[in-house]
Amino acid sequence: MNTTELARGLFQALESGDFGLATAVVAKEFHNREASVSPTACALPGPAGVVASSVWMRSAFSNLRFPILGIATNDDQVWVRLRMQGLQSGPFVRFHEGSLDQAIPPTGKKIDFEQIHTLTVSDGNITGHEAVRDDVTMLSQLGVFPPSPAVALRMIAWKVTGRAARAADLVSGEAAAAAKALQNSGSHH
Repeated sequence: MNTTELARGLFQALESGDFGLATAVVAKEFHNREASVSPTACALPGPAGVVASSVWMRSAFSNLRFPILGIATNDDQVWVRLRMQGLQSGPFVRFHEGSLDQAIPPTGKKIDFEQIHTLTVSDGNITGHEAVRDDVTMLSQLGVFPPSPAVALRMIAWKVTGRAARAADLVSGEAAAAAKALQNSGSHH
């Protein structure tokens, strides 16, 4: 695959959770610099971290899509400008250093915002990822920033009743299980 195909494959793997595609485009030493806001399994190196990231995002956003607006490449890097789109049908749980930071209960609202991703490529695979995301737009689309009274009250209720912690545990477990399943499938480079 050329670098453009690798980039497209990465975002298709995130949309679908496809083990084979993640394994085909991502090197075993792949590092996702953006995994700090994700469940800990998303920081695993290689395809396992990509599959865990897919599970995490798809647990919150149904119909998750990453339509690509533009791609630029050189010998060892790819820059991808895209939109992240979906419907928040599940809790969106954000983490900080492996612990629950914020849980946004399902809002039923659509997200559609822009991101720019830088991918490092070596020996025909993606070895690194970092991004600039417009998270403020996403949070405003979900009613979190600035907080709508209804969403703020639901977030507080989720925290007080323990639903936020349970949602964090659930998505962390699902992400870890997907990563382990990929690792056990023998689908690595």
